[in-house]
Amino acid sequence: MTEARGPAVPDDAAHPPGTPCWVSLMVHRVAATQEFYGALFGWEFRPGPRQLGPYVRALLDGREVAGIGQLPPDRHLPVAWTPYLASEDADATAELVRHCGGTVGVGPLDAAEAGRLAIASDPSGAVFGIWQASVHLGTTVTCEPGAPAWHELLVRDTSVVAKFYRTVFGYEDEPAAPAGPDHVALHLKGHPVAGIRGVGSALSHDRGPHWLTYFQVTDTDEALTRACDLGGRLLEPAHDTAHGRVATVADPEGAVFSLVDGVG
Repeated sequence: MTEARGPAVPDDAAHPPGTPCWVSLMVHRVAATQEFYGALFGWEFRPGPRQLGPYVRALLDGREVAGIGQLPPDRHLPVAWTPYLASEDADATAELVRHCGGTVGVGPLDAAEAGRLAIASDPSGAVFGIWQASVHLGTTVTCEPGAPAWHELLVRDTSVVAKFYRTVFGYEDEPAAPAGPDHVALHLKGHPVAGIRGVGSALSHDRGPHWLTYFQVTDTDEALTRACDLGGRLLEPAHDTAHGRVATVADPEGAVFSLVDGVG
C-alpha cells in the first residue's frame, strides 16, 4: 500500500483513464454473498446489467461501491474480486492489452446503457477489468468505512508487469518506499492510484499473480472478528503498518480481500 492517493472524483464525473473505478465479484451463490458483505460492510443492493448473468450493485449510504454477479453454473472459475480500470475507449485499450502481451478473455461488450467493458489479464496472468463509462461512472465513494481504499497487484516480481501497465494505461511508476525493495506505485499526474508488489516465492501457488482489494473499516480487529463470525476465513492476522492496521481474509466462497482501518 501507499500513503497518498489521487484526488476524489465527484459523483457526476468520470474517473480519469487508468484509475481503478470499480470492483466486481463473480460468485456461485449471489444471495449468500450479499448477506455476508451486507452484514460486514453495511451494503445494500439493487439490480445491475445482466449481460453476464444475474448481477447486483452494492450501495453504501445510497452510493455505488461494488458489484456482485453470478458465475455460470457449468464453469468452475476462481472466485475473486476484480478491479476495473477506467478507459475512454474500451476497444482501443483491449487492443493495446493484446499488443503488449496480455489477453482479453471477455468483450469488449456493452453493459446495457451503463457503459462498455472488457475483462483481461496481464502478462503475469492477473485478471483485471476495463471500463468505459456511459451512464454508470463507477465507484462513487472510496476510503470510507465499507468502501474500497486501495488496489494492489501481487506478483513474483514487478519488472515485466509494471512496464505493461505503464504502456497500456500511461502510468508513471515509482518505488513505493517503505513497503519493500520490489514495490512500485502506479501514478497518474503525480498521484498514486494503485500498487504492484513483488513477493517472490511467497506468492500463493494456488492463486498465482492477482489483484488484491483493500476495503476500509473503522476497526480492523472488530471487522476481522465479524468477517470470521459470518463464515469468512482468516488468511493474514491483523498487523500494524505505516498506513493502518491490515488483515487479509477470504469470504465464504474463497474471494480474498484485505481490511484496513487507517489509510492515509
